[in-house]
Amino acid sequence: MSKLFSPVTLRNLNLRNRAVVAPMCQYSAVDGFANDWHFVHLGRFALGGFGLVLLEATGVVPEGRISYGDLGLWKDEQIAPLARIVDFLHDHGSAAGIQLAHAGRKASTPVSWRGPDDLATEEQRRAAGYEHWVPVAPSAESHDPANPDFQVPTALDAEGIRRVIDGFVAAARRADRAGFDTIEIHAAHGYLLNQFLSPLSNHRTDNYGGSLENRMRLVLEVTEAVRAAWPAEKPLLVRLSVSDNAPGGWTPEDSIVLARELQARGVDAVDCSSGGMAQGRITSAAAYQVPFSKAVRDGAGIATMAVGLLGDIEAAEAILENGEADFIALARGALDDPNWAVHAARKLDGVYDLWPVQARRVAGRDQVLGTRA
Repeated sequence: MSKLFSPVTLRNLNLRNRAVVAPMCQYSAVDGFANDWHFVHLGRFALGGFGLVLLEATGVVPEGRISYGDLGLWKDEQIAPLARIVDFLHDHGSAAGIQLAHAGRKASTPVSWRGPDDLATEEQRRAAGYEHWVPVAPSAESHDPANPDFQVPTALDAEGIRRVIDGFVAAARRADRAGFDTIEIHAAHGYLLNQFLSPLSNHRTDNYGGSLENRMRLVLEVTEAVRAAWPAEKPLLVRLSVSDNAPGGWTPEDSIVLARELQARGVDAVDCSSGGMAQGRITSAAAYQVPFSKAVRDGAGIATMAVGLLGDIEAAEAILENGEADFIALARGALDDPNWAVHAARKLDGVYDLWPVQARRVAGRDQVLGTRA
């Protein structure tokens, strides 16, 4: 059996394989509620054979959403439509995870496909769930002063920081009630927790700014509080931007230090991405972020998830075999081919077992066409 399709266990969670659907914002919610779009969008990945499906960045407080169209988990009423999705994923063999997030100064941004004409009337705004608010951040500095989509945020005070921590904890408890198998704390891509980590965005002079220890403080406090609230038998993930990809910014060496601290606080795996600050620059290419996964895995001794243009099946298998990651996560690749996992299982192992029983006639088609592995 291939490494990609060998089962793996995190705490008491048994995953049928190491193929993961990474979180992908859909900007299609109203007031944070999941709807039929999310149900169909996510359910197809379970039918496509993925071992773990991670839901998009989900606001732990209303002001923590990237846009008014984000999912949320700040009130109990948002649990039921998420539980419906979780139940479908479980019924078709996939584990279900949710990324809990706070966008910080990158909050309250537009939904890209809606222009002024789409929000011209009160009726249109209400149908879209349009809202606008002033975001919060470690420091009162815009993500990108040259871009009018980003506002100057309010710097968080002690009460605001407490609200962030409490929001993550309450959302984690709701995620458990919805039946999720794992949660991922979003500390990447220039959002709030990443903003506290990075010297490019954190210019505080209190206990949450300055030294590496201080800049890591909020991420570690959130992690400790969430781990205490999240069932001990369920794994906890954290997504990091392993590098800001910018001079003077957060580095892979910093991420290794943080990953060790996260592991000591009960984190089971790190989802290794990069970037998110306006100053950052990196050239995208196939598997371009895999070195970040390897650096954290080797340096911190923690399981890692590689992500970033990983659609080549043999290359994905080689990443696992070479010890560069423990999981392969696809986002745009999964959008392009929701059946990527079943196709990969056919190519690597010559099996059709991951197909739903209703679809296994594909094997007969392949046999007739002479394309069966």
